[in-house]
Amino acid sequence: MNAVADAELTMFIETLRDNPPPPAHLIGADALRTGQRQRVAAQPRGPELADVCDERIGDVAVRIYRPQAASQGTVVYVHGGMWVIGDLESHDRVCRRLAKATGATVIAVDYRRAPENPWPAAVQDVLTVLRPVTASDGPVLVMGDSSGGNLAALACLRLRDDDSRLPDAQVLAYPNTDLTLGRPSTCTKATGWGLSTEDVAWGVELWVPDPQLRADPHVSPLFADVKGLPRAVVVTAEHDPLRDEGDAYADRLRQVGVPTEHRCEAGLVHGFLTMDVVSPACAAAGDRIFADIAALLEES
Repeated sequence: MNAVADAELTMFIETLRDNPPPPAHLIGADALRTGQRQRVAAQPRGPELADVCDERIGDVAVRIYRPQAASQGTVVYVHGGMWVIGDLESHDRVCRRLAKATGATVIAVDYRRAPENPWPAAVQDVLTVLRPVTASDGPVLVMGDSSGGNLAALACLRLRDDDSRLPDAQVLAYPNTDLTLGRPSTCTKATGWGLSTEDVAWGVELWVPDPQLRADPHVSPLFADVKGLPRAVVVTAEHDPLRDEGDAYADRLRQVGVPTEHRCEAGLVHGFLTMDVVSPACAAAGDRIFADIAALLEES
């Protein structure tokens, strides 16, 4: 095994390799969602906050986390899950940790998922939430992990193209940016590290059924003109099939003059934000992202 960040994560990965789950396409969306809900229910909830409530912005369900009476700003959070799984519960602990660490109000978006709602439904839902939030007072950031990072980046592109107000920054954790899955790490890290390239491809097929669309800049932000986008933090993981497309997106942003902070977390795997109870190294990497966000809010 290549070097992994700590003993706890090493044990987690070795257990997965000894007892690999069936491919996602054999399990199916409904069963995957059920299994995820069961795993989440077995975890500790996360920090207590001043207020957590479920509301709607337009026709989109959201969960709003308020850590204190006076907010330091707002973070619109877009969860990952291959555009197929994930919901307000799957990332509740992440959002609680984020709100507690930054003092910001966090708005988690319960966007429509594939296969019931393929592209561009999820992008439209993120925009429905972002537009009124960015029009309010105070700094606003958008953050997404994995497929949520894809949606956050696509939403920023849409707002720019519509001459709408942009968030002050975008924070992308191990994002999908190239739905053609043509980068080297999709081969070199294809199996054995938790997320498999085969499962990512399944999610891509459900969200964007037409293969001809997968290199379209409205689907894959790596192929877009990214000039004029808000400043960015892009964080990738060494042992992740999506590593190279995230790294390439950070490079693309920098090339056109978008202020961008980028790091690849050594020894970590895809999904480390939701693995803080598994591995101290994963927890620390999440804390570093939260510190990045606190600094961005203070500067905005």
